[in-house]
Amino acid sequence: MNNPRVAVIATGGTISSIGKTPLDIIEYTDNKTRVDTHGLLELFPVVREAAEVVPVPFTLLSSSAIAPSDWLNLHATIHQLVADDPDLAGIVVTHGTATTEETAYFLNLTLKVEQPVVVVGAQRPSSGISTDAAINLYNAIRVAADPGSRGMGTLVMLNDEIQAAREVTKSATLRMQTFKTPDFGVLGHVDAGEVAYYRRPMRTCAPDTEFDVAGLDGLPRVDIVYSYAGSDGTAVDAFVGAGSRGIVSAGLAPGLAPPAETEALARAVREGVVVVQGSRAGSGRVTQRASLSEKGLIAGDNLNPQKARVLLMLALTRSQEAEEIARMFGEY
Repeated sequence: MNNPRVAVIATGGTISSIGKTPLDIIEYTDNKTRVDTHGLLELFPVVREAAEVVPVPFTLLSSSAIAPSDWLNLHATIHQLVADDPDLAGIVVTHGTATTEETAYFLNLTLKVEQPVVVVGAQRPSSGISTDAAINLYNAIRVAADPGSRGMGTLVMLNDEIQAAREVTKSATLRMQTFKTPDFGVLGHVDAGEVAYYRRPMRTCAPDTEFDVAGLDGLPRVDIVYSYAGSDGTAVDAFVGAGSRGIVSAGLAPGLAPPAETEALARAVREGVVVVQGSRAGSGRVTQRASLSEKGLIAGDNLNPQKARVLLMLALTRSQEAEEIARMFGEY
């Protein structure tokens, strides 16, 4: 029986990085050496045992350099890939871990392909001692090829754990077990025996979403304001002045900003900026309380601020109306 065909798109990040020595697992980015999919296959030929790998070229970047324009390019690349090769079983995107969750959630909200898309990274460079790059890539290819991955939206796979793009976040700077889903836990595991799922995402996800970014050359500007004791709204006013169409408030738990900052957010709403109230806590829901509604603020549900920003950017391509955007935050 023929192996399933899985495309691998390398976008850069730690998984693509080569340090100066095997012990260079911290400052490897200074070596400024990255490998594409072909290079990863040369380093780790064993991953070909998981599937027939189709290497796909893409720009290699640090994940700290990834911007919405790169999301749009990746979105277009995936759609063109499927149009040219509809028999693909799945697609793997290698990515730096710093912004994996944002890229994955963007794809989760915008892709219109049936094939599973799995975003994977590594905490140690491919050249590093005890690197996790090889096993993560191998397992991501297995997950992408598995029929059970269809209909699950975009997935994130590291450390043998399969996570939903909407829910997962990076929780530690250097530890291997950095990716966590705080409120709900993993979707499943991939180990030596099989790809095993135990639950499904419940919120609407790719390919069944209303967001269509094909042909767009940019997304609306949305900024994040981080609350702290005594924050006074200076950042809010600056973002409004810079042309923000939307602001996400990373508020104090359970989802509120200090008084002066709250007034600045309400003022931004009156000036036509859409404001979503989130929480800096990293877990739990922000609900649509009367105090938010009175000021025209939209509750961010349990999305962390960086995910809420992605959804708000896309929502603003569809509507400027607070009620309609609130519906989207309830659905996605």
